[in-house]
Amino acid sequence: MTRHFLRDDDITPAEQAEILDLAVHLKADRWSEKPLAGPQTVAVIFDKSSTRTRVSFAVGIADLGGSPLIISTASSQLGGKETPADTARVLERQVAAIVWRTYAQSGLEEMAEGTRVPVVNALSDEFHPCQLLADLLTIREHKGELAGRTLAFFGDGRSNMGQSYALACAMAGMHVRIASPADYAPRADVIADAQAIADTTGGSVSVTTDIHEAAAGADVVVTDTWVSMGKEEEKQARLDSFGSYKVTTELMAEAASDAIFIHCLPADRGYEVDAAVIDGPQSVIWDEAENRLHAQKALLVWLLARAAA
Repeated sequence: MTRHFLRDDDITPAEQAEILDLAVHLKADRWSEKPLAGPQTVAVIFDKSSTRTRVSFAVGIADLGGSPLIISTASSQLGGKETPADTARVLERQVAAIVWRTYAQSGLEEMAEGTRVPVVNALSDEFHPCQLLADLLTIREHKGELAGRTLAFFGDGRSNMGQSYALACAMAGMHVRIASPADYAPRADVIADAQAIADTTGGSVSVTTDIHEAAAGADVVVTDTWVSMGKEEEKQARLDSFGSYKVTTELMAEAASDAIFIHCLPADRGYEVDAAVIDGPQSVIWDEAENRLHAQKALLVWLLARAAA
């Protein structure tokens, strides 16, 4: 059965740890794995603009011996005359894997259903699991063992990042706190899934409107843009709602003294985070951005090995 990576809990906690171990290995020995030698091609499809996702997948696929085929949906039939399922059936006969950065999670699910090659969610409106692998790798590098660490997320809890943090951190045995306005809390079913996972890993998941409760003693402080792609028409309402959830130097002082700050980028300095924080000594955002490459390479190696089994 082909394995896909559409949301963070499409793998088990043990498999997540295995992928992160592989990412550590690939970061130390970048050219050691060549599962795409040939070169085999990986289709990388973009509905949304991108910098880090485009570069990290293109470079990573080349590092693994393959050839990235970058496709814009604006210049293809996907989303117009052709369904995701039909597109997948065309691509699977010519590529080793499909990576898609899109809007609706349902499109990814349709593409993956019955497809013979791995499908990877490079971002959807609901989840951003590849970013979370990179973030966990970054936290592990700076803080050591993930289990037992506390991560505090501030902002839009129902965003793809907020929901992926709940799932992925629970899988890693971490304590994740989501601080957001009540109207922007993560979906109840996602939190229920995350809590069920946390019950097996020793982690925990909490959702609060209180920024101080979330920040207290946290090992990792996280935020994300308040106005994601596709939400531009909601900008003023979001600015009004999230104003008190900005990560400031004062809020960072409530976290552990050696806490790190991460942000998946792009960032709006002065909105969701003060420049003094994101550009300050506790910020590890550039390590985090680089780690997209290593984490995604590890994911592809892992998925391709199972596809070949």
